[in-house]
This record gives sequence, structure tokens and C-alpha cells, in this order.
Amino acid sequence: MQARIPNVLSIAGSDPSGGAGIQADIKAISANHGYAMAALTALTAQNTQGVSGVHLVPPDFVASQIDAVFADIGVDAVKVGMIATAEIAVAVADALARHAPPVVVLDPVMVAKGGASLLAPDAVEAVRARLLPLASVLTPNLPELAALLGEEEAESREAMADQAGRLLDRGPSAVLAKGGHLPGASSPDALVTADGVIWLDGPRHATPNTHGTGCTLSAALATLIGRGMPPPAAARAAKDYVAGAIAASGRLSVGHGHGPTHHFHALWPHG
Repeated sequence: MQARIPNVLSIAGSDPSGGAGIQADIKAISANHGYAMAALTALTAQNTQGVSGVHLVPPDFVASQIDAVFADIGVDAVKVGMIATAEIAVAVADALARHAPPVVVLDPVMVAKGGASLLAPDAVEAVRARLLPLASVLTPNLPELAALLGEEEAESREAMADQAGRLLDRGPSAVLAKGGHLPGASSPDALVTADGVIWLDGPRHATPNTHGTGCTLSAALATLIGRGMPPPAAARAAKDYVAGAIAASGRLSVGHGHGPTHHFHALWPHG
């Protein structure tokens, strides 16, 4: 008997260049054998070289999108990405509390690859107070990990695991801390739960094509957990998927800055 395809809802902002945000999430969910749905929090004007504008969706309409999906469709997992404001954070948190999806992967998007801020300062506290307790898995990179704790950025594996562990006290069931900002030949991630730390190492690829990697990882992770994988196995599979997408990114020819990863590297024939 064929396994049922999971329905995965992404709540995030739009990237018209296709490498990050909702567009990356839809690709990552689809590539990992999920049915992708989307509720938009913001429209952005951006490309591989940076963000030039952000147009926010009214919080009540963000909630209306989420409610419409849940009113008709069984949702197996939710990925939450760009939130932008405290008001949108509260609207998303209230909607998720109403519908209680079984899996929530929270990617606390704060800064774009080009350096533009994607989360207002007052929204950080709203994310801490309202969204962290709803998260099955939180997926911060090192700057986001530090910002959520109000501390300096970790510069070692030990400090990274310690910060991730202390974020567990804020409510998430697990924290997948991404160590791509650490120096070295490998790219270490740490999956931290109440049971301890599982290190996920992977190769570091010398390429500028890393636009949307955080969005891609969290969407893939939500899909894999929604398919029934335990979080440690899902985290490893999601990391391997993203590593493959980065390694194959040279097969694409998109933009002149931080290019996108190749979300369908395993599905499209080479050449």
C-alpha cells in the first residue's frame, strides 16, 4: 500500500526570484514528496543580490489564509518562515493554537543573505513568547540563535550547543542549530532535545549559491517529519538534501549574487 502524501503548509514571505521564501518552500516540499500549500505573510522585491522592498500582508488576512486551509484540508505539518512584525507573529500564533497541527517547524528568519533585516525588533519578543512554545523544531542559524537569546554569536560547537540547549527552555521540543557560520571545512549542525545533542556534520561547498538554504532546510524537515520520520532521521535527511542541492547549484544559471540551490537535483536529469 502506498504511503499517503503529507499535506505541508508553509507560512512565509514571497521571493520573486524563486530561491527563498514561499517559492523555495514549495520546491523543497515537493522534492521531498509532500503536497505544498502556502499562506503569505509578505511580498518582497528581491533577487540574488538583495532585498529592495517589503510589502506586508495584513495580519488578519494572514490568519484568514491559514484558517481557509485548515477548514478544508488535513495539515500534516506546518513550516513557519518570515514573520516580519509582532502583529503577524501574534496572528500566526493564534491561528496555530486554534488548529493545533501535529508538526510545526519554525525557521526564525531575521536577516536576508544580502544583509537586509526581515524581522522588526519588536517582533523578536513576539516570536520568543508566542511562537517558540508552539514549535516542534526550531531551526536557527548562529546569528538567529544569538538574537533569540539576546547574546553574542557562538564561535564554537560547544557554545552553539549550549545556546541551543537554553532555547529549549523557551518551549520548542527540539532545536536544530545550524553551524554554517562557524569556520572550518565542515558545516556542523546540532539537533538538541531533552535527551541531549546529536551532531550532524556535512561538507562545506565552495559556492556563492546558498540563497534560501535555511528556508529549504526547514521546509524539507517539516515534510520529512510529516511523512512520519523521527526528528533525528528527518534532520539528517533534510541536511543531506540541502547539501545535494548546494552541490548541484552550478547546474543552474540564476542571477549575479547569492544564487539559489538546485531543489530538484535528484529529480531532473543531469545535462
